Formats: sequence, C-alpha cells, structure tokens
Amino acid sequence: MQKNEVIHKIQLETGIAKKDVALVVESFLLTVKNTIMQGEDIYIRGFGSFEKKKIPPKIARNFKDNTAIVLASRYVPSFKPSKLFIKKMQDVS
Repeated sequence: MQKNEVIHKIQLETGIAKKDVALVVESFLLTVKNTIMQGEDIYIRGFGSFEKKKIPPKIARNFKDNTAIVLASRYVPSFKPSKLFIKKMQDVS
C-alpha cells in the first residue's frame, strides 16, 4: 500500500477531507523523520517504536576488484513493532 492509498483509506473511514488527511499524514511522517534524526526515539503504545540504530563498522568485499572495503559505522532508521502488534499479527495468520 502506498502513501496516497493510505490517505484515501483514512479519508473514507473518517469522512475528513482528503487534503486535511494528507496534511496530517505528511506532518506525522515529517515529525517522525526529524525526531529520529535528532536522536530521539518515538514510542506509540500498541504499535511500536521508531528509533535511530547504529550499525557498527564492517569489512565488505568488492568482488569486481577482489579487494576488501571497510564500511564505516553509520546510523539507520529502525522500526520495532510492539509485543501487542506482533501478537495480533500472529493471531491473524
């Protein structure tokens, strides 16, 4: 499901104008991005947490030149579903 489909589905379920739903969804996503980039985690009870995760440095291989490359440590965004969310997913399967 793409973002525009999410916006459309929320609009149908709530009856709120599509442009207002789009504004709220965009604002939510921007808030999540900015908060994680600042190093703060976001926890939504019953859904999960968004966090900034540090990936340690590692050695990779360039197969074309057959050389080793050292990849520096870096940060990536991460989502961890809550236990309740995981349980509900298992109940559906």
